[in-house]
Amino acid sequence: MRKFFTFGFKGQNPETHRTPEHFQKPSQSMEDPLKSKDHNCKSEKVKENRINSYVNSGDNIILNSEFSQELQFWHPNCCDGYVVSGESGYLNAVSANSGGRYAVITNRKECWQGLEQDITSRVSPGSTYTVSACVRVLGPLHGSTGVQAMLKLDYPDSATSYLFVGRTSVTKDRWEKLEGIFSLASMPNRAVFYLEGPAPGLDLLIDSVTVSCSSLKEHESATMKCFADDENIILNPHFDDGLNNWSERCCKVALHDSMGDGKIQPLSGKFFASATERTQNWNGIQQEVTGRVQRKVTYEVIAVVRIFGNNVTNAEVRSTVWVQAPDQREQYIGIAKLQASDKEWAQLQGKFLLNASPSKVVIYLEGPPPGTDILVNSIVVKHAAKVSPSPPPVIENAAFGVNIIGNSSLDDGLNGWFPLGNCSMSVGTGSPHLLPPIARDSLGPYEPLSGRYILVTNRTQTWMGPAQTITDKLKLFLTYQVSAWVRVGPGVNTPQTVSVSLGVDNQWVNGGQVEVNDERWHEIGGSFRIEKQPSKVMAYIQGPSSGVNLMVAGLQIFPVDRHARFKHLKKQTDKIRKRDVILKFTGANVDSLFGTCVKVRQTQNSFPFGACVNRTNIDNEDFVDFFVKNFNWAVFGNELKWYWTEAQQGNFNYKDADEILGLCKSHGIECRGHCIFWDVESTVQSWIRSLSKDDLMTAVQKRLTGLLTRYKGNFRHYDVNNEMLHGSFYQDRLGKDVRAYMFKTAHQLDPSATLFVNDYHVEDGCDTRSSPEKYIEQILDLQEQGAPVGGIGIQGHIDSPVGSVVYSALDQLGILGLPIWFTELDVSSINEYVRADDLEVMLREAFAHPAVEGIMLWGFWELFMSRENSHLVDAEGDVNVAGKRYLALKEEWLSQAHGYLDDQGEFRFRGFHGTYTVDVVTLTKTTTQTFVVEKGESPFELTINL
Repeated sequence: MRKFFTFGFKGQNPETHRTPEHFQKPSQSMEDPLKSKDHNCKSEKVKENRINSYVNSGDNIILNSEFSQELQFWHPNCCDGYVVSGESGYLNAVSANSGGRYAVITNRKECWQGLEQDITSRVSPGSTYTVSACVRVLGPLHGSTGVQAMLKLDYPDSATSYLFVGRTSVTKDRWEKLEGIFSLASMPNRAVFYLEGPAPGLDLLIDSVTVSCSSLKEHESATMKCFADDENIILNPHFDDGLNNWSERCCKVALHDSMGDGKIQPLSGKFFASATERTQNWNGIQQEVTGRVQRKVTYEVIAVVRIFGNNVTNAEVRSTVWVQAPDQREQYIGIAKLQASDKEWAQLQGKFLLNASPSKVVIYLEGPPPGTDILVNSIVVKHAAKVSPSPPPVIENAAFGVNIIGNSSLDDGLNGWFPLGNCSMSVGTGSPHLLPPIARDSLGPYEPLSGRYILVTNRTQTWMGPAQTITDKLKLFLTYQVSAWVRVGPGVNTPQTVSVSLGVDNQWVNGGQVEVNDERWHEIGGSFRIEKQPSKVMAYIQGPSSGVNLMVAGLQIFPVDRHARFKHLKKQTDKIRKRDVILKFTGANVDSLFGTCVKVRQTQNSFPFGACVNRTNIDNEDFVDFFVKNFNWAVFGNELKWYWTEAQQGNFNYKDADEILGLCKSHGIECRGHCIFWDVESTVQSWIRSLSKDDLMTAVQKRLTGLLTRYKGNFRHYDVNNEMLHGSFYQDRLGKDVRAYMFKTAHQLDPSATLFVNDYHVEDGCDTRSSPEKYIEQILDLQEQGAPVGGIGIQGHIDSPVGSVVYSALDQLGILGLPIWFTELDVSSINEYVRADDLEVMLREAFAHPAVEGIMLWGFWELFMSRENSHLVDAEGDVNVAGKRYLALKEEWLSQAHGYLDDQGEFRFRGFHGTYTVDVVTLTKTTTQTFVVEKGESPFELTINL
């Protein structure tokens, strides 16, 4: 991937995007509260009567739910219990909430001790059960504590598992309602419902318990009726009712009307809350929203937050959704993040969507370092309003190919130029007269350059160089190509990076980079686009180390005519993606067939078009429908990565990958394996980073053997060691040979898979670390060590793509003779029409290049992509302008032909490679046949027997 999109706040691809550390969180009472507990107490149990009668929808399956029969059917779990008549209120003056009786669970020495009931005979898999209980506590407590409902499940041939059902925050002062929902994927041998949670020494009081069955559709329908689109699903969002409905996430929460000697006041309302005594960055304040959110509905979250304490003035605050599925699968969805301050309130805003129906949903705030308090003034969670797409940009007098840099030839000396910083500029002669090749490809006929250049001396900072203000010459939403010749002065012993940059108000924009390591003139090329009206734009050239002289010649910044290039690409595509086809006919008198009607239509282009899929996506039938109809390859977003399959050492998770693979197989979709290793250190799990050299090598060997053996023959490709141009974790610790070892071992374990290198910014000219030259050098080095490199992966996370820049990189890499794939393609623009144009540029350039053998999109569904404003389908299933452009191109690349047999009894056409159906219509019958046109230079001939 281009960046480590671990948290997915610009999209959820992310359960897609949690860092390796998030997969290693210590057990939290809310998520996995009982895995280490021993519930096999020796105290004698009262045998429960089995009730095998049918349980109707809405019936309470809990027996003796209001304790009218003392504790019959109930069992205190390794503690004591009794029933109190609630009307008198003689126990510490506690009256029952219902006015009847309630249970008291006492002598609790562990937080997990409580009250339980066996419900095995009254539950069934596939049903949804809603839970409601009235609870409170007694004992030495200041503030609040948690009470939770759980299920203990015994399955044959597996360890006992625990399913979290619901939780609420309680005090000594009043009864609270605990609510939850659960569903069982399969029937256990034994299912025990119980209530637990307060700290040891506290008595747990239980007034009544209801567990009723309802269908999932009934549950969703009820939720739909209860919450209108504009209604906030957060209860007590402004803390007007204190901390009611809120709870702590392994920390403490408190209510305030002010803090910091009155310096911190609520931004709105009378109160705000704080999450204090935080010992982990994931600690914070939370609210359960189970039953108030629906699947396949987009929610917008707006929270007003700030931080306090621990001498931290700025820290990241994140809003997150924790989801538990009925089968106990957990998911973290990153909603939004911001750098919060201790000086003022700020608004945290983002969106999320649930693909499946959960049994538990909790929204919480997290992020700052331990010891720093999170302050919350309010949270709003509502159904996100539909946003109308921006209209197509109207650009008048685009002046394609016209340089907006004034006095580029230096005919008027340095007029129009100024030095950025305290450096010196002068004009020299002796620079190239030809435009750089990439610019020539875009401009066509051009005037020779003047041979004059700007010499910059006395540079004391890397950013110093020649500059020019171009504010009034730029047009919004136009894509500009950048081109220049650059050179550095003599006596430089280390490679120097030179870049064309733009200062757009207070932001820096990369217009292209090149590495200069000698005294020759080097071509620099790139692109950029401005989509918001700036007050000032400055173009400048910078980069070499301080003290190094810089020379710049023939700087060109001009808008590109994309549609003019498309015409050229269509001709190129016709040459390399099509083949002549001759249909011949036998079995009848050829003379009598003259004039017979033939209709040919292509049903499938054989060129691979794929997309990224995450495990949660396949719970959404709308996503699956679009995916299987419009793609024939898949790549997994995270589910095959090492930090996902083995987050903790020796604890393997292949279930998610298996399920995606199963879906793909059922629809005949091929899969890429991404990735075996990832060489960027920040993506490596902490347990791997802590290993000694010998143990790390052992772990690498086990990873190779475990993954490649398990999935032998299932993945057509593997990205062996991701992003080796941008990281070197394994090489730094295990030596240079380890990279070739990974390739060679992977090939031995699964010879059928093509093994790829994979990296980003290879195609756009904006990163000197991953230029085509550097990539070629790396691949040749691996091959010299015997690594069976079989393919070149270009990720393709690109901004403002220019066809000639992309095509030039493909030409350079094509020299190696290896298949090239765009493995993670996405484009991003606020305006859907511009996004569609960007996507069309990339798809046409790739499809028209003979070295490219496949294109994978890095997602297509809103909120499940690593970059904002890059989706083709919105979160609720509507195809946008960019998506429609993709579908139109797919349709364009399917051939159709119809006509009549010629006098030789043949039918000829030229069509794209792929699968076809032909109908031959005579006076007496219609003959239908399918055939496949494969790649080839000579005409494809097919004889059809009539």
